[in-house]
Amino acid sequence: MDNKRLFSVIFVVFVDLLGFGLILPLLPYYAETFAASEFTTGLLVASYAAMQLIGAPILGRLSDRFGRRPILLLSIFGTFLGFLLLGFANALWMLFASRIIDGFTGGNLSVAQAYISDVTDEKNRSKGLGLVGAAFGIGFIIGPVTGGFLSQWGYAVPAFLAAALAFINLGLIAFWLPESLTPEKRAAMTEKKPAFSLSALGTALKRPFSGSLLITRFFFGLPFAIFQTIFSLYALKKFELGAQETGLILTYVGVLSVFVQGFLIGKLTQRYREDILIPISVVVMAFSLLGWALASSVFWLMVVLTPTAIAGGLLNTILASTLTKAVEPQEIGGILGLSAAIESLTRVIAPTLGGALLGWAGTAAPGVFSAAMLALLSFYVWRVIYDHPIAAEIRAKSASATSGLSH
Repeated sequence: MDNKRLFSVIFVVFVDLLGFGLILPLLPYYAETFAASEFTTGLLVASYAAMQLIGAPILGRLSDRFGRRPILLLSIFGTFLGFLLLGFANALWMLFASRIIDGFTGGNLSVAQAYISDVTDEKNRSKGLGLVGAAFGIGFIIGPVTGGFLSQWGYAVPAFLAAALAFINLGLIAFWLPESLTPEKRAAMTEKKPAFSLSALGTALKRPFSGSLLITRFFFGLPFAIFQTIFSLYALKKFELGAQETGLILTYVGVLSVFVQGFLIGKLTQRYREDILIPISVVVMAFSLLGWALASSVFWLMVVLTPTAIAGGLLNTILASTLTKAVEPQEIGGILGLSAAIESLTRVIAPTLGGALLGWAGTAAPGVFSAAMLALLSFYVWRVIYDHPIAAEIRAKSASATSGLSH
């Protein structure tokens, strides 16, 4: 594992997400200054995820063709332009334009994950991807607090700071972050340059093992996104919690997730197989979201959210790690981009679906629905992913690499 390059890209991800977190919670208030309706504000928030749905697989595939570093530079330059436009916005269309630009180019987490896959061996990949997830989480925890503090001087101030952070990130990548696809790796990939087409990306979905992992990504991601997007409204309706109390609970979940991805996942993947951890995490998440639905007090809510954070952190990282091992090296960026697009799709669907369940069937409905979906998914992953022949091949390759290093 190349620690220097690993921590370089982790820092880049942290700065990127710090900028993103600065302005995300402020968007509804920013839109309100332009007399946007609730529906229009919802479209504004959803536009980012919708454009990521398109942009993430394209960026991932381009990084397979042209290298990780130039695509990171391109994507963060788009983020810089988006935040700059947001800061100068004097009309609602400028807010939409800024989110569309940033959404399309901002799907660069998959490129950062591909970079990690390039500089780690299969034995340490989950640990490396977990550290990226931890950097993601820390940036997302610090960003909203900082953005809220700065907003007292106007909503443009956090946007300009986010633009400045993106500009700093451009410098970090340009002068500090080397290309991860070394000349040797490029030479090995020359004969098998991945095709740049939607059909080529769709091929991965049809494959027995990688396709199963992507299906799992969607049917795990949708319940988790429902929890994330509807939790504040749920907390208000069921326990009459204000924004401050809800924020503290979500911060607790975020800190737990950072701990899992930054520390615990490395320990677990050293001891247990990934094809075992995936179904166990799905089962734990199913029970914890059922507990969320049935929680009778804030105390019990905090108790059941602990396994939610742990299982969510594990699944997010292990699915990405296993995907990179299930495809050829020249396909890693594309498959991670497709995974990111699927996650974006769940964030487009979740707010509407979760809101409808909450409004029509009460506060327990989103949790019951999510738990039922994950219960069905648990049968699927035990049957299709656990001890799959390709999973056995991955384990054999990891064991061989470890044996080679020990000699």
